[in-house]
Amino acid sequence: MQKGRPREFDKEQVLDKALHVFWERGYEGTSLSDLTEAMGINRPSLYAAFGNKEELFRQALDRYAEKGPGAVYREALAEPTAKAVVERLLKSSADCLTDPANPPGCLAVQGALSCGDAAESIKQELCQRRARVEQELRLRFERAKAEGDLGRESDPESLARYVMTVMQGMSVQAAGGASRADLHAVADMALRGLAAAES
Repeated sequence: MQKGRPREFDKEQVLDKALHVFWERGYEGTSLSDLTEAMGINRPSLYAAFGNKEELFRQALDRYAEKGPGAVYREALAEPTAKAVVERLLKSSADCLTDPANPPGCLAVQGALSCGDAAESIKQELCQRRARVEQELRLRFERAKAEGDLGRESDPESLARYVMTVMQGMSVQAAGGASRADLHAVADMALRGLAAAES
């Protein structure tokens, strides 16, 4: 029996290329031709390695979360205090969202904003992923409250939602051309507001 030809490309490298196309153009704005051209592979190879466009997008999202800018989030949650968690999240987000090596903004936020009815499953996927991130942040703040790091009057759920809202707003601002300095100013203002609320 004849063996199939070995794959002639590095799956992670071509996945990174697909990630950038989706990030720049959104899910619906990206065609299969855009993907195959950027990835340097033909359609049969794309289907064999990644499945259909929707599955490729999900794999790109996983890559974004694990190895790309999304990885900053995991590092921030490991900070020793709630204040340090929020500061690391907001400052690192400002840096990632304006990194000249990447399209401006956040793949997950931009992708959901640009999805129409035809891509409802992708929109729901993005919303669910953001909800999981918010839940993890809430759990981190609940732990901080139990440890006495946050005041007894603190509301971990509202705090997590506030931080996520600031981060998502920063993403929209970055996609609209806001500079790194602009976003750091937003982060500083949010941190001052949180400090005032806790005092």
